[in-house]
Amino acid sequence: VRCVFNPSELEDIQFIYSDYYNKLEVARFDSNVGKFVGYTAAGVKNAEIWNKDTSQISALRAQREAYCLYNVGVYY
Repeated sequence: VRCVFNPSELEDIQFIYSDYYNKLEVARFDSNVGKFVGYTAAGVKNAEIWNKDTSQISALRAQREAYCLYNVGVYY
């Protein structure tokens, strides 16, 4: 989990959750995209399954405000 932001434009904060296997990024949730994206064959399958769970997607979208905006002072 990480937050990406530009200190001059705090509205552009991005929450990213990445799923790794053997040091290879398999899938990623990006708050700007709003869904999981798979980068391998297994990641694409998992992303399709995870994107069907609307409660999980809503919870991850809320993490942008709950996690990133709350901790922006620590990072900055």
